[in-house]
Amino acid sequence: MIDRYILLAEDNPNDAELTIAALQASRLVSPIRVVADGAEALDFLFYRGAYAGRKEGPPALILLDLKMPKVDGLEVLREVKKDPALRLIPVVMLTSSREEADLTRSYASGANAYVVKPVEFDEFMQAVRELGLFWGQVNEPSPVPGSAPVKMDPT
Repeated sequence: MIDRYILLAEDNPNDAELTIAALQASRLVSPIRVVADGAEALDFLFYRGAYAGRKEGPPALILLDLKMPKVDGLEVLREVKKDPALRLIPVVMLTSSREEADLTRSYASGANAYVVKPVEFDEFMQAVRELGLFWGQVNEPSPVPGSAPVKMDPT
C-alpha cells in the first residue's frame, strides 16, 4: 500500500504531463495519481465507481484544476472540505483563471492556495517546482493522523 501521494485533478493531458514533470524535477518522490475531471476526482476520493476497491488512504496533497468537465474544481473543493476524513488535506487550486471571483470563491470554499498556471513553459515549470518544494519541504503538515507530508528525494 502506498503511504503518501499527490492527487492531481487536471482535464488537460498536456498540463497534467507538465505538472508531473515539474513535480519530479523538484525531487518529489511521492507518487502522483491523476484524474481527468471533477467527477473522477470525487469518485477517487470517496472510493466510488472505478475506485471502489482502491487500497490507498487519502492523498497528502490535492492539486485541483478549477475549470473541469462534469464537476468543476470548486465543487470538488467544497466536497473535500466538508468531509471530516478529507478536510485537513491541503488543496491547491492550480488553474489558468485569473478571475477575482474564482479566486474569492476558492478561498471562501477552503482552498489552501491558488496558483495561476503561467502560459510560458519555463514559468509553468518553475511555479509547479516551487509548489512541490513548498508542500514537500517547507510546509508543516497537520499533526492529525493521515496528514503526513509528501516525501522529497533527500539527494
